[in-house]
Amino acid sequence: MSKPIEKLKKQLIEIAEVVNAFRSEAVQVRVVDKLLDAMIEFEKSEADYGETLPKKKAADSDIDNSTTRRKKPGATKVLSQLVNTDFFKTPHSISAIAEYCRKQFNSDFKTSELSGILLKLSNENKLRRQRNNENNRFEYVKI
Repeated sequence: MSKPIEKLKKQLIEIAEVVNAFRSEAVQVRVVDKLLDAMIEFEKSEADYGETLPKKKAADSDIDNSTTRRKKPGATKVLSQLVNTDFFKTPHSISAIAEYCRKQFNSDFKTSELSGILLKLSNENKLRRQRNNENNRFEYVKI
């Protein structure tokens, strides 16, 4: 494996014991989210102070820009877009949201990827999280 993957694997093993000490999945998600944010900030600051390599000009590049693919938006971006639409006027379960994202955005998100982001949006009072009495699952609706 490559060095960055090995480094990440080692870091994940180190934090797994701490994260798994929390019984609540929601707390685990928040802890991992905070750790990842801290890691990203650290790497950004490290890159700012490190040596910068000269960038290739577009004409010098071996890659044809017309053939490069655009990266799909992540779950956070997709859910933020959905919050700004009429989608959440009616309550939706996590599985229904994942299915909608698959059909509309061609993004195959797992429900576990969406749950932490939806919880964060509800904590920010952008969505309301409520239990469905029929199936005892959480649904999300716009406030």
